[in-house]
Amino acid sequence: MGLAGIILAAGESTRMGRDKALLPWPPNLPPNTPSGGTLLSAAIKALSDYCDLVIIVAGKNETALRPVIYGCGAFLALNPNPELGQFSSLQVGLREVLNQGRDAAMVTLVDRPPPQSTSLQALTSAFANRNHDVWSVVPEYQGKHGHPILIGREMIEAFLKAPATSVARDIEHANQQRILYVPVSDSQVTANIDTPEQYASIQSDSGAGL
Repeated sequence: MGLAGIILAAGESTRMGRDKALLPWPPNLPPNTPSGGTLLSAAIKALSDYCDLVIIVAGKNETALRPVIYGCGAFLALNPNPELGQFSSLQVGLREVLNQGRDAAMVTLVDRPPPQSTSLQALTSAFANRNHDVWSVVPEYQGKHGHPILIGREMIEAFLKAPATSVARDIEHANQQRILYVPVSDSQVTANIDTPEQYASIQSDSGAGL
């Protein structure tokens, strides 16, 4: 399919107090465990299994993230104006997707735990077999929509034509009839790590699905 992965990681993580991309992952490993990585490296690995290449959009944290990005064999795209918000980072990533000769993308946020491989398999299968009038495939867990989202060229164009201060959800809702929602039994697709409390909650979890 020529899928390119995009991980949006340009946020300042103000509520977390430290860069979410560099949080240890999986979170339940003992300190100094050799196999331990970060939330970013885990996301790159998860997407790499289903994408030809993975692009990470960084902002002012570029220097800190660069070793992880290149160490995992991914591409770095810099958002020169991350203060414009998450949608501006999405546009930076999508332009790089087109520059790399791809016309479909799997997009996720760095503060979302990597989904189970069965979820990614279901999403990519649904995307590969979608009707021509479907622009996007989105996972759904217990009625809640999550990430990653898979988007084709039509939705890419819709995102790129919008102002940089737009909200992706608004554009998705405007094209809701073009979106295929795929139910999955994976709470990771809707999990969010924005605060130390949320990270601690995941740390105390049984680790199912990690």
